[in-house]
Amino acid sequence: MAEAERIIGTPETPEAPGSEPDQSSGSDGRAGADARPQGRRRIAVLFAVAAFAYLVDLVSKMVVVAKLEHHAPIEIVGDWLKLDAIRNAGAAFGFGEAFTVIFTMIAAVVIVVIARLARKLYSLPWAIALGLLLGGALGNLTDRIFRSPGVFEGAVVDFIAPKHFAVFNLADSAIVCGGILIVLLSFRGLDPDGTVHKD
Repeated sequence: MAEAERIIGTPETPEAPGSEPDQSSGSDGRAGADARPQGRRRIAVLFAVAAFAYLVDLVSKMVVVAKLEHHAPIEIVGDWLKLDAIRNAGAAFGFGEAFTVIFTMIAAVVIVVIARLARKLYSLPWAIALGLLLGGALGNLTDRIFRSPGVFEGAVVDFIAPKHFAVFNLADSAIVCGGILIVLLSFRGLDPDGTVHKD
């Protein structure tokens, strides 16, 4: 009988209620606990970058409206780069002036999507990229809401005027830089949650 039990093996005794969990589950718990503060730091980076981009854009537009609007352009690099204040009712770089309300709604949707995505954010480069997008979108959305001719139809203040190119502002620059960074991260296979995938 003892020999038969040795060959067959006795079944494992189930853990009693209140017993200590297996060590592997403990390590998983620690990993999850470590991930939460890391995720909060990435969210903090996102909103810090967004706030910086937004404030720089806001201050620059206030200075342009006060000092440059209705004045002659200021040459920075001869004819190649000037500061020339204009009001743009369209999208970035002056496109689509007939769709101001639509562009305002798109900007609002982008802000909501980024805010929701932030909950799953564990990648520092993605935090910077999304922060640039968020700050730029907020900058131009502020103009849409508060500037003339009316709420959600306001014209954006543009003032950076390269030769043979559309006039733009710092919010547009932040949006473009954030978009380029997102494309590069996607090509590298880095996801917002910090995982890396290969196609």
